Amino acid sequence: MAPALASLARPVLNVIRGRPILAIFEVTLRCNSACGYCDLPLNRGRYEMTREEIRRVGAELYRDGLRFLFVQGGEPLLRRDLPEILEDLHALGFGLTLITNGTRFTPPLVRRLTSLPLNLSVSLDTLNRQRYRSIRGADQLAEVLAGIDLLKDFPHPKYLTTIVSEANRDEVESMVRFAKAHGFMPVVGAYHWGIERYGKADKGLQYDRRMLADVFEQVLESGLVPRGYFRQYLRDNVRWLSGGALDRCDAGRYSIAIDASGNVASCLAQPFAGNLLRQSLSDILARFDRETIAGCSDRSSCNLLCSRVVGSILRHPVTAARTPLTLKQAEV
Repeated sequence: MAPALASLARPVLNVIRGRPILAIFEVTLRCNSACGYCDLPLNRGRYEMTREEIRRVGAELYRDGLRFLFVQGGEPLLRRDLPEILEDLHALGFGLTLITNGTRFTPPLVRRLTSLPLNLSVSLDTLNRQRYRSIRGADQLAEVLAGIDLLKDFPHPKYLTTIVSEANRDEVESMVRFAKAHGFMPVVGAYHWGIERYGKADKGLQYDRRMLADVFEQVLESGLVPRGYFRQYLRDNVRWLSGGALDRCDAGRYSIAIDASGNVASCLAQPFAGNLLRQSLSDILARFDRETIAGCSDRSSCNLLCSRVVGSILRHPVTAARTPLTLKQAEV
């Protein structure tokens, strides 16, 4: 088989066989925020892979059929060699989405990122400085807004992701309008807590699920959120918040999570099953506790974007095909 055909066939075979095509990659364990809803294990003196190790691991993952990486942290922009890492991963053939809190953009960095076919997701939950400081544990709203201004002419898909909690549920529609006014596709998700090793239980952020379902329904009915996958994700949130069961989670099947040390889990909520610096992906996949993953999915304990993306697209192919890549496409 020709190399190009083999490169195309491998991820298709992975989908058929229920093997990963997407990875959430925590490129650094450091963060300059202290979000009330985040309980991810950040830097506690643990090792971070070098650029060369990431390139080697990335090449092996690509041969295993992975094609998409959500590059996040911690805060990924804290890695000084992040542009070079992204360039390496792009050269390997990965489709990349960079997920950031948006506090560290500079004109030179934006120029570097613009040169790559890179999707960009900026996390912003509120436009109120006091609320931002309360939710994020840092007084950085001004830096985020300055970064968003620098991204005005960013030519690739860009998203503004708002996590909805009790602290900002009255601000959701204004956040969607803000995103669109600045050329970002709005993505709205719910705060989750008490899910295995993911989601800090912050009393100030916890909400009544029925009340939050009403908020999501109002946003859905407003028509402000673009068609396709984005509205489907809103519908899934309404179903989850209303106590309904979600479809099967993708964790460990179509997607995996990799931390900056090379440790692999089925998703951000599950325990590590191996390390890519010492073991092959196939060996690690064989060690996943499928019953635990299925039990977590059956409880519908979360609707995380990372672990339900691929399955949602496969279950709703027509809806997925109608999803615009940019806000300009959404307005056509």
